[in-house]
Amino acid sequence: MLLVRIAIFDSGLGSLSIIKSLQKKFKCEIIYFADQHNFPYGTKSKKELDIIIRKSISYLKKNYSPDIIVMASNTPSLLLDSVETRIIKVTPPIIEASKLSKTNNIGILATESAINSKGLENFVKKSGLRKKNKIHKINASSLVNLVESGKFLTNKKLCRTIIQKELGNYFYEHKIDVVTLSSTHLPFLKSFFNKQFPDITFLDPSDLIAETIFKKRNFDFQKRNKMKIITTGNAKKFEKILLKQGIKNKPYQIPYL
Repeated sequence: MLLVRIAIFDSGLGSLSIIKSLQKKFKCEIIYFADQHNFPYGTKSKKELDIIIRKSISYLKKNYSPDIIVMASNTPSLLLDSVETRIIKVTPPIIEASKLSKTNNIGILATESAINSKGLENFVKKSGLRKKNKIHKINASSLVNLVESGKFLTNKKLCRTIIQKELGNYFYEHKIDVVTLSSTHLPFLKSFFNKQFPDITFLDPSDLIAETIFKKRNFDFQKRNKMKIITTGNAKKFEKILLKQGIKNKPYQIPYL
């Protein structure tokens, strides 16, 4: 049995929400690739994303030989169907949401590209949702920007204002009582959501991903957590944001892929 090495990538901070869940569930070696040069994925076309994702996967395989690769972004997970099967995708937990909803109105918070994609439309159709469930797709790109910019740490008043403006009326007009956080950046705002909308349940798919990997059990776990962080963005700026999250690992900058 081999000790597991897991590569996790997206366009920036989003991967951290998955990483935190993994590290709570078991100990492992993590290669965290923040492709900040290509942030945000949510405004990219399907063709652009396909090129970016293939390059990222190829880079991780060539340089780190991971046992598992997690594509920690809902946008390419929904838009791209040509990614090899052993890559773990992150998708909206709408079945879990339907079990919790009393109003049968479920919100999906995601990036603009994901919301407008055929991929999300097909995902919902194939999910097996009951007919009485109504899905409300909500563009949360402005909220994703609050996270990647670090403003969720430095300007909480601005975050509260934007969240209320973007979501407040919509949630209540449509009687939404369960929302999936379908960008891995959004769990960083969960404390804001819970406080501003106490009657709504917000679902983070990170724990489901950790459980999926844990159940594979075809490898041994590490005795302690290890993590290497690489970025295509500004490593010093990224390091400051990571430190505010309690992460002391030094990120290493690599050339744009």
